[in-house]
Amino acid sequence: MSDIILHVAQRGVITLPKALRDAYGIKVGDSLRLLDLDGVFVLTTRPSEVNVLADRLAAELRAKGETLETMLRALREERARYND
Repeated sequence: MSDIILHVAQRGVITLPKALRDAYGIKVGDSLRLLDLDGVFVLTTRPSEVNVLADRLAAELRAKGETLETMLRALREERARYND
């Protein structure tokens, strides 16, 4: 399917065509993610890769004992070296 027209009903409700729901296994109660790319809407069943990567990075930094304060201190030190 390349071009599907959806209509907005009362309270902003849209209905996904049955063929799409069946093709992607979307069931009643499932959550979808809507990304607004400056007026281009992307509807996906997948979690954002950015969030997954950010969570992984945060976990790795916590495991190394990094905190926001230690990262800000390192940033200030690096800026000072750069400006010298």
